[in-house]
Amino acid sequence: MNLNRSTRKIHYWIGIGILVPMLIVVVTGLLLQIKKQSSWVQPDEFRGTGTEPVVELSDILAVMRDHPQFDVASWDDIDRLDVRPGKGVVKVRLHSDWEVQIDLGTGEVLHTAYRRSDVIEALHDGSWFGGDWTKLGLFLPSGVGLLVLLVTGLWLFILPFRSRRRKNKPGGGPRKRPSGGPRTGSG
Repeated sequence: MNLNRSTRKIHYWIGIGILVPMLIVVVTGLLLQIKKQSSWVQPDEFRGTGTEPVVELSDILAVMRDHPQFDVASWDDIDRLDVRPGKGVVKVRLHSDWEVQIDLGTGEVLHTAYRRSDVIEALHDGSWFGGDWTKLGLFLPSGVGLLVLLVTGLWLFILPFRSRRRKNKPGGGPRKRPSGGPRTGSG
């Protein structure tokens, strides 16, 4: 089997094999590219009053407890705090993927919204499907497969130019049999 035919087969079968993981990576990657521009992916960031934080950690937990819709009883219900002193806001991210933005100057709730960007990131790297085994066992090999597709696709793109160049070279065209007689085995 020649190199060109092998390259086509490799390109074809790897393309089919990594179709679903790469489709997930591309779609989620596009969503992550626009996360700051789309409040559907990531909530808009609100500004609080002032740049000097007055609210303490205990106050943040008290605010979260005062709003029963957040279902926060203790720090165990909170995934993380993203403190932005320059904007006067703290983003409280819950394990349920909800985000509550609290003014660092007054302790008021500025905004609540569902935050999809973390779920999209987990889909993007494959960890959403089952942790490290899908991330490293399916999505990483798919990334390597995409690299192979890139190389084989580049080769398949170059082939026609290479063939034309060979044909246009003096003496580079296809070899012709001498006309006239039958082909013999000796040469």
